[in-house]
Amino acid sequence: MIPSKRNINSRLFVKTLSFIAVIIAFSCISARKSQNPTLLHAETSPSSDKIIVAYVTSWSDLIPETDHITHINYAFGHVSESFDGVIIDNESRFREIVKLNEKDKKLKILLSIGGWGSGRFSEMVADTILRSGFARDCRRVVDEFDIDGIDLDWEFPGSSSAGISSSTDDRDNFTKLINELRNSLGNDKLLTLASSSRRIYYDFLAIIDKLDFVNIMTYNMGSPPFHHSGLFPSAFTRYYGDNAVKMHLNTGIPKEKLVLGIPFFGRGKSEPMDFLSYRDVKHQDLTEKWDVLAKVPFLVNSKREIVLVYENPLSIAYKCNYILANGLHGAMFWEYAQDDDQGSLRKMIWRKLRR
Repeated sequence: MIPSKRNINSRLFVKTLSFIAVIIAFSCISARKSQNPTLLHAETSPSSDKIIVAYVTSWSDLIPETDHITHINYAFGHVSESFDGVIIDNESRFREIVKLNEKDKKLKILLSIGGWGSGRFSEMVADTILRSGFARDCRRVVDEFDIDGIDLDWEFPGSSSAGISSSTDDRDNFTKLINELRNSLGNDKLLTLASSSRRIYYDFLAIIDKLDFVNIMTYNMGSPPFHHSGLFPSAFTRYYGDNAVKMHLNTGIPKEKLVLGIPFFGRGKSEPMDFLSYRDVKHQDLTEKWDVLAKVPFLVNSKREIVLVYENPLSIAYKCNYILANGLHGAMFWEYAQDDDQGSLRKMIWRKLRR
């Protein structure tokens, strides 16, 4: 069947409208990086009770400056091969990090147990004897290294997406673990956990009273052309921070126990930019744009393709305003060594939340 001239014209009209819509959508989210953080008019003021949690890794040799953080989560410890204890990556570095609170007595240091691909959780929580042994060993670690608590980063109960074992009983067994850990640690030590931004894996109603706070990993929520840490919805967000916070609030977690996660890395379209530290993002020969809806920057190439999504001081200022306006407990970031040499990102968090 040969299409009529009228049909051809109609199709051309529809295609033209579609093309214009795409151009308008892209133009609406774009702005030059010269947009000034002073344009932000937050109705809230910094507060001395907001926390700033820095993940510090075992594989970095950078010793953190503690001026602009309140907590350090050392990454990582793991469930031991015997399933009833804790092993610590690069223990000598861990001891170096622990020494930081000799100079800064207010600094809180926790051992984060888990991380992506860290397994043996499912087997441990399923067995009463192993679970109790693990809880006791967490207390040993806290006492031996004189640290302030334990952060759990099991990614994730009931899921084998990270190549680890899982069970349909993980959720209930994790609740048992939290109860045993709190009993073992006592009320004077911190017990926290990292939670997914996309799905609830824990029975928060059963455990929230045992936890001091919950770090929401509001990043890795997408890759180009989608933002991985957008705060609000736009044409280029699939998941976003505001929704993750509301999802957690709906489980019954008090807002005062929620900590918003901020990435100090960008997500690229392909290697070598799949994961790129902020210190390296700054040196990319690409054009920076701004999504006025999602409140995050992105980089485009000469073809106007979105090739890198990330955070900058402006987007972090918006996130901190969000934390203050919604009464959240503070901010967490992954990870310290990915900031630039000037500490631009962590200093912005401090200035907005604590100054």
